[in-house]
Amino acid sequence: MASQFPWGKFFASTCGIIGVGYAIMKATTPSPEETYAAMSPDLRKKVDANRAARLARENATQQQATAQLQDPDAQKPIWADGSRS
Repeated sequence: MASQFPWGKFFASTCGIIGVGYAIMKATTPSPEETYAAMSPDLRKKVDANRAARLARENATQQQATAQLQDPDAQKPIWADGSRS
């Protein structure tokens, strides 16, 4: 006698387990603001210094990309230059 597998119950219980796990994760994981507020002042200074350094690097990269796009020589290929040394 062959019995069929209860796919409906399996699907419902799997979704229930995943849903409970997700709800527990959302309830217990702190937000980035809560994590920052819970840090000691010396760690906050380090985090702020890292953020400032990252922003400076991003701005320098953006300025370099903008300068390269606005350079008229960058629009032609390297081998298009007629001068040979």
